[in-house]
Amino acid sequence: MQLLCNFVKQNKMENNIKYQFKTNIKCGGCISKVGPVLDEKVGIVEWNVDTTNPDKILTVQANGISENEIITTVQNAGYKIEKI
Repeated sequence: MQLLCNFVKQNKMENNIKYQFKTNIKCGGCISKVGPVLDEKVGIVEWNVDTTNPDKILTVQANGISENEIITTVQNAGYKIEKI
């Protein structure tokens, strides 16, 4: 079963930076916990988690938020995350 979550904010900005991370976000329950945190974070334009990938890859399109801020945000939601 493939579970791919994708969120896009309505006001997409140009000059986005794409970050990818290995995580332990592995199911719909995890996504429902971390999703609102990512959705509310200023600077995250779009995000998705590929739960079918063994490394549970989180991809973030960002504008105005650093890689370290994304890492801290996910960790504060209770998940492991490391940059690829």
